[in-house]
Amino acid sequence: MKILIAEDDPLSLRILESFLEKWEFDVVATRDGRAALQALQAEDGPRLAILDWMMPEMDGVELCRVLRKVKGERYIYIILLTAKDQKESIVEGIEAGADDYLIKPFDSNELRARLRAGRRILALQETLISAREALRFQASHDPLTSLWNRTAALDALHSELVRAKRTKGSLAVVMADLDHFKKINDTHGHLAGDAALRETARRIRSCVRIYDTVGRYGGEEFLVIFPGCSTDEAMEQAERLRTSIDKEPIELSHAKILATLSLGVAVTGGAEDIDALSLLRGADGALYRAKAGGRNRVELATPHDSLGSPHVWPEEAAS
Repeated sequence: MKILIAEDDPLSLRILESFLEKWEFDVVATRDGRAALQALQAEDGPRLAILDWMMPEMDGVELCRVLRKVKGERYIYIILLTAKDQKESIVEGIEAGADDYLIKPFDSNELRARLRAGRRILALQETLISAREALRFQASHDPLTSLWNRTAALDALHSELVRAKRTKGSLAVVMADLDHFKKINDTHGHLAGDAALRETARRIRSCVRIYDTVGRYGGEEFLVIFPGCSTDEAMEQAERLRTSIDKEPIELSHAKILATLSLGVAVTGGAEDIDALSLLRGADGALYRAKAGGRNRVELATPHDSLGSPHVWPEEAAS
């Protein structure tokens, strides 16, 4: 683990370095407060710091204050090293933002114990951040495919539609459905069906741009949002999605599944009065026609498709 020492006395600095290197720390040594601040604010800067109270440029207490004013999740655990043993001085250091302190001359065993406490605090913070991020991911992603879930995908659609209206750009929505999915489940089992959905999701995701949105809309249905796409571009993108599925079988441990995808495409075309529900209805109506027309094909939404759909209802689109 990286640790920073800010100490202007060469002898004290060398003594600290020898102890820390013996304890297998990766030591970053500085001799004034400004240099310490720069090292600690680096992207991969140390998370543990031992700061001498009295230093050139910026003393340890002022350095604590500056560091604590910085907003962000990257916490730095600070041990203040001081020759001042008055209670008022210790209180001043703690109130400035130090987590702990040691009075010179320090005992090496005490220093090591306080560093262990600091590492435990930092490890706990990392655990809490990881747990929070995991919960955030679970709230916005589909657990089977790791795509955006329905709610997150619809949120993205509304955001992209607002952006398209503001910039007078175009927005394309594609509804894609894995053909004969029930047959896959009935023939190979639900675990095979899950594997087919995961592989379909992977192939779709591999075809889109980094700023496109791919979500699992429900069951075997996927929603793909293409910002800035004209009608021709959207149809071309949808065709790429279709061929990514039928170009080669989905391989399972015990079988190969010949899967295909039917897709419906709806495009704003720069229209300012179109809303998310109309786009979804249009794409879903086009998908319905693709299914009815023999599957494994792409259909473009017509004005009639946007008037109503057998699959998408207002309360669903608003959820």
